[in-house]
Amino acid sequence: MIRVIKPEGMGNIQLEDTPIPEINSCQVLVRTSKTLISRGSELFRRYILEEAVAPSIMGYSLTGTIEQVGSEVTEYRAGQRVMVVAPHAQYAVGEVDSSKGNVVPLTENVSFEEGTFLPLARSATAWVDSSGVKAGDQVVVLGQGVVGSLIMQLLRGCQPEQIITVDTLPLRCQLSQKLGADEVINASEVDPVEAVKQLTKGRGADLVIDCVGGYAGVKSFEQAQDMVAQRGTIQLIALYQQQPLPLHASKIMQKRLVAGILTDESPVQIAQRALSSIEQGMIQIQPMITHLFPYTEAKEAFDLLWHTPEKTLGVLLDWQP
Repeated sequence: MIRVIKPEGMGNIQLEDTPIPEINSCQVLVRTSKTLISRGSELFRRYILEEAVAPSIMGYSLTGTIEQVGSEVTEYRAGQRVMVVAPHAQYAVGEVDSSKGNVVPLTENVSFEEGTFLPLARSATAWVDSSGVKAGDQVVVLGQGVVGSLIMQLLRGCQPEQIITVDTLPLRCQLSQKLGADEVINASEVDPVEAVKQLTKGRGADLVIDCVGGYAGVKSFEQAQDMVAQRGTIQLIALYQQQPLPLHASKIMQKRLVAGILTDESPVQIAQRALSSIEQGMIQIQPMITHLFPYTEAKEAFDLLWHTPEKTLGVLLDWQP
């Protein structure tokens, strides 16, 4: 089979031919249909590194069809359409562990393309749960990449008074407006802190969710501290800023800081809720997909994401013959 690898050298995305993996009694073998490239972890934690990256962590959002089932697996069958947390490759091994939810059956109305977003949609569901958002809140979502867009869409179901989104890229600003944001701020054109203060009549937002990963996340985290209202909450989701984030004691007083996911609900339950959100249209995936590359052009797909983020959002690899 063919899989994506990243040997030594920044951006050195290659394809490698390797044997189809064998499964044990508690695993399933899946023939891949589509995979999603994560701009956050796969670029800032894989692509930009000079050192080689283990193939086992090159990707985690895969959909396909089960071809083989381990002897002790009873809840899955050959021919079943599933999402698997697995790297970019023609075949994937799914660990059947009910506590982790690394293999999730896809419902009839969710396509292979949409299903690749399920791992991030599951996380987005848990992030929203952990944010403490309440009906009537004024909420700011910093960053409208894949994660920020998923969170913004899920917030609509929490009945906030206002959802304000912030990004610097016109494509993402336009999509955010299309997918349901009440107000969209292009931070390349105006001061986002001042814009938020104006939209909230000077008090700031009840909740600011920071989804800006990578280098720009340093500045966005500082802006979040200036945007949030007294007794409000900042939720930090983004990673890979490559340096410590500035936390100002004078700005964070009388405010809450939440980092990541704070929920005890099982990954399986959260995945089912996320899948339902996709199926019911609470999360609209198709408008988020900007590119679909054949797997043979994996390097071109990664390069496009890195060099031209203004043109991309959801970038998928197609593994079907």
